[in-house]
Amino acid sequence: MRVLIIANDPLARSGLAALLAEQTDCEIVGQLAADLAGEAYVFQPDVVLWDLGWDASDEALDLLRDGVNDLGDPEARGVPVLVLLNETDGASEVWSAGVRGMLQRDAGPDRVAAALKAAEAGLVALDPLFTAGLMPTGQAPDDGPPIEALTPREHEVLQLLAEGLPNKAIARRLNISEHTVKFHVNAILGKLAASSRTEAVVRATRAGLIVL
Repeated sequence: MRVLIIANDPLARSGLAALLAEQTDCEIVGQLAADLAGEAYVFQPDVVLWDLGWDASDEALDLLRDGVNDLGDPEARGVPVLVLLNETDGASEVWSAGVRGMLQRDAGPDRVAAALKAAEAGLVALDPLFTAGLMPTGQAPDDGPPIEALTPREHEVLQLLAEGLPNKAIARRLNISEHTVKFHVNAILGKLAASSRTEAVVRATRAGLIVL
């Protein structure tokens, strides 16, 4: 997987390159400042990792939008972009730019590599902190019933459901009781209008709510 790193901070670029170099699936093909993102096609990346820095300013968001548009050009083969964010405030603006995923800046290298691989495969990779405001109440991902917004805890349980964990394992992972897990699962099924855990995961995947 050929990865291009884009960030205005040269230390962030070199740090991310060093972290991802340890991942066997990642080949770092280049590093660019955000205002040079239009040159990304030269590196022929499979996926782009874009670090927005500590503050997602209007200028940073404008550069991201322009960069995603450039990467969507046929010459650039519609390269997917995974963004690293420091705060949740700008998540909706970042998502509307057409990115394929968003993670926190302190995400570990394994998590970042997994999200990059998912983005390359055409999947969505979202940190639970960023998902709550991305699916407004009443929006449906398909022709099914509308989806009611999930709580942060329900997002965590949904993610573990997607990983195939039973209630007991979810309870241990989140340090809550099995009874509480059952309560959250029932709430998730209701909000996703699903009759089973599998159907809930499928609907959540289509809605972009599943996190790697």
